[in-house]
Amino acid sequence: MAGPDRKRWTGERRTTADRRGSRDRRAGGDRRTAAEARTEAERRKGERRAARRRSGQERRNEAGWQPVALDRASAAAADDTALVAAAVDARERARARFSGFKVGAALETDSGEIVTGCNVENATYGLTMCAERVALYKALSDGRDVFTRIAVVADTADPTPPCGSCRQLLWEYCGDVEVILANLTEVKRRMRLSQLLPLPFDARLLE
Repeated sequence: MAGPDRKRWTGERRTTADRRGSRDRRAGGDRRTAAEARTEAERRKGERRAARRRSGQERRNEAGWQPVALDRASAAAADDTALVAAAVDARERARARFSGFKVGAALETDSGEIVTGCNVENATYGLTMCAERVALYKALSDGRDVFTRIAVVADTADPTPPCGSCRQLLWEYCGDVEVILANLTEVKRRMRLSQLLPLPFDARLLE
């Protein structure tokens, strides 16, 4: 190819290459912009998470993913008499005419206030509400949102732990609190909620 045709073809190829190069440069800029946007989003997410931790809204911690042994010496020294007694009293108000299995719960706030609950059964059984959730819902509906301990009382020889649904709700709103399991005469066991729910599903997985 020679003459004007060759020059025209060479010029067209150069123009096409220039356009392609321009597009590639723009694409590279877009990629950088997207990467910067992702970095900025991650930074803001981290700031929001830090703010929640500072405000007490995010009370779970990484230790919650593994069982945490409770210091029995310090636990025994803690005065849980009033908390357990409140759970015993709440149990007396249980509505358990179908199962006859009465449970009382007492949830302690960070200010030392105690909120109680009892199980409330229903003829369909599926609508039955556990004592732990009744106490939690009462506390939340009254504006309390930071908790330290919960006592659960039943008339059984062995400890009666919260059911799976209660464990999930307690973890969601209370974090890794101390759980005191007692019967009508004595405390049978003390443990952390992370021992009852060692690998929880929570809001962290939705971020």
